[in-house]
Amino acid sequence: MTATIFSTVTAAFLASFVEVVEAFTIVLAVSLTRGWRPAVVGAGLALLLLIALVLVFGPLLALIPIAYVQFVVGVLLILFGMRWLRKAILRSVGVIALHDEDKAFAAETATLTQQGGDRRANYLAGLAAFKAVLLEGIEVIFIVIAVGTTRGLTLYAGLGALAAVVVVMALGMALHRPLSKVPENTLKFVVGLMLTSFGVFWTGEGLGAEWPGADLALLAIFAVFAIAAWAILQTARRTRLTVTEKAAQ
Repeated sequence: MTATIFSTVTAAFLASFVEVVEAFTIVLAVSLTRGWRPAVVGAGLALLLLIALVLVFGPLLALIPIAYVQFVVGVLLILFGMRWLRKAILRSVGVIALHDEDKAFAAETATLTQQGGDRRANYLAGLAAFKAVLLEGIEVIFIVIAVGTTRGLTLYAGLGALAAVVVVMALGMALHRPLSKVPENTLKFVVGLMLTSFGVFWTGEGLGAEWPGADLALLAIFAVFAIAAWAILQTARRTRLTVTEKAAQ
């Protein structure tokens, strides 16, 4: 059980950290361009809406048989985790450009500056903060519910997500700049592995499987996916290097 709690908190923290960093970049751009008021109002309204969604839909999960919840959540986690893994591998290889918080910050700042002459500038800035927090927040809620609900560990997952919010906010307030030094792609690679591992574990339990070693099977599943993903990454790098060398000849 200890291994499950640790992995649940870690998965929620790392996944939420990535999402909160992306939301913070937009909110920071809004605050520095149009002032703190539209940034705080937009982000605050989004948080209130997210809380309302949790309060409304959270209790509904208790009405669904746990086996169904495990299976559905497990499949969704596999899809979600594999998407993160795929993007992380493609970015590491160079097929997709790495996400750059400095560029995202500059682009959002440029957009807000262009809107400066519009009498609705503060409204548009607040809307940008609202959308950023809402969209990233929905992903955080999904991750918290997905990794926590199936074993009654939602509180632990929520604490992991809350810790991520506190850390990002503390760093952001101290630096007053985008957190561009965060190894986001590496985090997404690790989180993708963790979510996929959780997904396979919960899907198996939803189908009635009994994993050898119970919760410790999570570590074995993670190791298998980690080795496979690393092998795929190295093969993709070699293939791309070969293609690049042939193109240069």
